[in-house]
Amino acid sequence: MLAFRDDVQPNDPEHVRDIVTSSGFFSDEEINIAVELVTERLEKGLASGYYFIFADENGRTVGYACFGPIPGTRASYDLYWIAVHDNQRGQGIGKQLLQRSEHSINQLGGKRIYIETSSRDQYVPTRSFYINNEYDTAAVLDDFYAPGDSKYIFVKELEN
Repeated sequence: MLAFRDDVQPNDPEHVRDIVTSSGFFSDEEINIAVELVTERLEKGLASGYYFIFADENGRTVGYACFGPIPGTRASYDLYWIAVHDNQRGQGIGKQLLQRSEHSINQLGGKRIYIETSSRDQYVPTRSFYINNEYDTAAVLDDFYAPGDSKYIFVKELEN
């Protein structure tokens, strides 16, 4: 049975490492950044500016989302990470994590959510996921990550 939680537990850095590693999408540096955000939340609490939602199934963490307010803005949030363990994909967990993140952001006073992702071919399903969940392509920054690897920026206005 799937359960969701927003509390960050001491073993979550390793859960996040396992989830993002399982995808095969991310470099070691990117994986370390994902883990670093969870660790910072554990060390600093809400002062870290990072909020999490975890999806647990039968005592195992199978997915998560990480988001936070964008410094210098009044009501804009970044969705930094949303990932589901490779062997759990296609079951609607990502959509539920996204919807719960949107709800939490709205409750925190957020009005706009920004998401960044790569233009690489392996991210076609990721980009389709955001479009299918009513995110608009706000910008494409050519060759951002590397030559031939552009950054897509998606945005969604939240309804009050």
